[in-house]
Amino acid sequence: MKLPIKLLLFSCIIFIAACSKSGTKALEKGNYYEAVLQSAEKLKKDSDNSKSLDVLPVAYRNAQDELTRDIARVRNANQQFRWETVLGYYDKLNKMQEVIERCTACRRIVSPQTYFRETEEARDNAAAERYAAGSEILSRRNISKLDARVAYDHFDRIMAFAPNYKDARNRVEEALNLGSVHVVVEQPKINSKIYQYSNEFFQGKIDEFLRTNRRINKFIRFYSPDEAKSVKLSPDHVVRLEIIDFVVGETNIQTDRQTVTSKDSVKTGEATINGKKMPVYGKVNATIIKSRKIVRSRGLLSMEIYDYQTNKTLLREEVPGEYTWVNEWASFNGDERALTNVEYNLTQNREQLPPPPQQLFIEFTKPIYDQVTTRIRRFYDKY
Repeated sequence: MKLPIKLLLFSCIIFIAACSKSGTKALEKGNYYEAVLQSAEKLKKDSDNSKSLDVLPVAYRNAQDELTRDIARVRNANQQFRWETVLGYYDKLNKMQEVIERCTACRRIVSPQTYFRETEEARDNAAAERYAAGSEILSRRNISKLDARVAYDHFDRIMAFAPNYKDARNRVEEALNLGSVHVVVEQPKINSKIYQYSNEFFQGKIDEFLRTNRRINKFIRFYSPDEAKSVKLSPDHVVRLEIIDFVVGETNIQTDRQTVTSKDSVKTGEATINGKKMPVYGKVNATIIKSRKIVRSRGLLSMEIYDYQTNKTLLREEVPGEYTWVNEWASFNGDERALTNVEYNLTQNREQLPPPPQQLFIEFTKPIYDQVTTRIRRFYDKY
């Protein structure tokens, strides 16, 4: 009896998936290492899986032969940092040994070889290669930042596979320091005793930015002036901030008087018709006086980034900030039924005093802070 096409396709998919998990397809493609991992995983879940039982011994033998040949070839090659490649091959051999040892069914058919001593030898040689390359760069006179970053990469590689090798931790920090652009961010200045307290808010935000962004990328290090002084830093760059112009509490009051008429007819009274009192309907009017108080505060901050060693200006921009406080209220004469809901609600408001000047100053500096930090990040993206 012929199987329906959909059922046949489904059966094929299940069969292919089973073969893949058993490592059969990987073995057929010559991916012996993957075949070992897949078949061992399958046997760990299903110890009687016949396909995996057939695949694992063949795959392990071929993978072992292939990896040891690769190790011999690379060890004899005259190429820089060849020991890291050798280490990678030994890691694969040890990975196969590990997955097989964790699987009871696998251990019955394969006795994996350990390469721990050889791995440690390769690890030590790989670290020695990188250490020597990085140390040679750091020993040069007048080392450039670009060269220091190359040295950093060498020591950073050691940290990935041999973090306890000699004094690699110290050397990676030394290279990072030499390869970094050290930037002092000055607090914003303001020539006003009245608003000095308000300026502390902006200064506090700059301090917060420095605390949370010591390094906005690997090779940019920010300092406050006090930090720079404490470590006797001769910076590469200085970011100078100064509020050069501001107006606080510029007030404008607008008044609008208009006569309004109800949208629908409403009861306006009664009339006697044929001895009966009847309601009288009509549209009603009112005069509404709308008031709007607008208090604007704005300022301009100068941001300059300059090279501390040459005093050359690298960037100069002016950053604007503005805050507008609005108070709306209204009064009316006439019939309140002539008012819309919005107009009536407006008559329930009262004239209010604006925030104190100190708060208005703070408010217009908030958007300035956001722009300043964004522009600083953008400028140092190229470093």
